[in-house]
Amino acid sequence: MPLTALLEDFTVYLAAERGFSPNTVRAYRTDLRGLLAFAAERGVGDTDGLSLDLLRDWLWVATQAGLSQATIARRSASARSFTAWLTRTGVSPLDPAVRLRSPKPGRTLPRVINRAQMQALLDHLELRARAGGPHELRDQAIVELLYASGLRVSELVGLDVPDVDLSQLTVRVTGKGSKERVVPFGVPAQRALIAYLERARPILLAATEEPSGNIAGSTAGRPAALFLATHRRRIGVRAVYRLVAGLLAEIPGNGPAGPHALRHTAATHLLDGGADLRAVQELLGHASLGTTQIYTHVSAERLRQSYQNAHPRA
Repeated sequence: MPLTALLEDFTVYLAAERGFSPNTVRAYRTDLRGLLAFAAERGVGDTDGLSLDLLRDWLWVATQAGLSQATIARRSASARSFTAWLTRTGVSPLDPAVRLRSPKPGRTLPRVINRAQMQALLDHLELRARAGGPHELRDQAIVELLYASGLRVSELVGLDVPDVDLSQLTVRVTGKGSKERVVPFGVPAQRALIAYLERARPILLAATEEPSGNIAGSTAGRPAALFLATHRRRIGVRAVYRLVAGLLAEIPGNGPAGPHALRHTAATHLLDGGADLRAVQELLGHASLGTTQIYTHVSAERLRQSYQNAHPRA
């Protein structure tokens, strides 16, 4: 059976039976399309030619192209999941990826904005919101909520208005694997959300009439999305990334400058303030405590740097 047809069946299986998020399914599809293109260049179009040597060559070429260890490891995992599914469903008698190995991705410390820098950024957004219009109020609410709750950007853009409880200061989030959790946020984020909902969102909602049926997440003809972009549509991940990256570009520091930096910052500041590691795990929606533990490394690294800078005998 052609590999291209099998790939489509596999992605349906990931979404329908495994319950993977659209982003995860998209990542698997992208990796495996690359594998199938590599195989086609070598005359392999069905499962009979899918061998361990072919898979190893695919990863080796990616390594020679300078791809990171994390990317190589992810590609290897995608290939192993695909071939295991082929074997389990009886399409292929043997699993060629059983002995496929990939380098363990090196763990780098995430970028963290210090408290003074974060306060200056939030103060700047508040001044912009006071003097600006609906977009500035929306941007302030987005950044305040990202920092207050540690949400993933995909979780934030997926929020609907009913997901936010302004009286209880909580937000109901659908995270990875379609798992729901309730996340708290603070009074500053509450104020920013109220200002956005009362003074900005109605303007964005009425700004441009969109043809019926083309609005994501609408109820009775009105969009339910919490954060709106142009044409009354739900704001997208890229728009939030551009917003945060533009703000963080003005702040000294190394590492990624997207919305995930605010998630890292929120988690690190919680731990620095004495929060329990398991509470932070639940807040972030991590399936494994080991994933959350990287933030203890961040705190330890910050302590070490402060010690070396301040202690006369460091």
